Amino acid sequence: MSATRLLVLGVVRGYGVAHGYLIGNDLMSWGAGEWANVKWGSIYHALKQLTKEGRLAAEEVPPARTDYRITAEGEREFQRLLRDALRRPETRPDMLGAGLALLPSLRRSDAVALLHERLAALESRRDAAREQVAEWADPPHVRELFGLWEHTADSGVAWTRGLLERLEGGAYPMAGERNSPGDPGSWPILKFE
Repeated sequence: MSATRLLVLGVVRGYGVAHGYLIGNDLMSWGAGEWANVKWGSIYHALKQLTKEGRLAAEEVPPARTDYRITAEGEREFQRLLRDALRRPETRPDMLGAGLALLPSLRRSDAVALLHERLAALESRRDAAREQVAEWADPPHVRELFGLWEHTADSGVAWTRGLLERLEGGAYPMAGERNSPGDPGSWPILKFE
């Protein structure tokens, strides 16, 4: 999965209509270059590829700008990527970061269900690593690797439980709720005077 694809689709979706510079400026201001390895070139590549695939529609705006809108196919791809980012623990944190940045795009009940899937997967990973630590014999130092996996999964379990508690307690306006930034076209475009 590509965090850049998810983020680009999410920003276009959020604004309703967005051009490359606006998308890039938002993502860079979020620090996505660090936590999702997003680069300006990868943003424009994603825009071209998503347009070629029919997930974005492009419109030339004189003198030299292209505006993008998400298509129905793009909305399906966005939902698939976002849901996978939240439900599947990955070794690299970029997809989870992208999923969290776009979390309000989901209804609260959907986000909670996906995070419960993530929690179950993390608990399973933790338990499997714990068994490997207990059973591993030779070479003994490899046990440290399994210990790292156990610790990483266990901290993921604790964090996921905390997020679930916050969401179930009503934190963050989610799609369909009042003041949610998760509905398509709901993002205000900041105008600098």
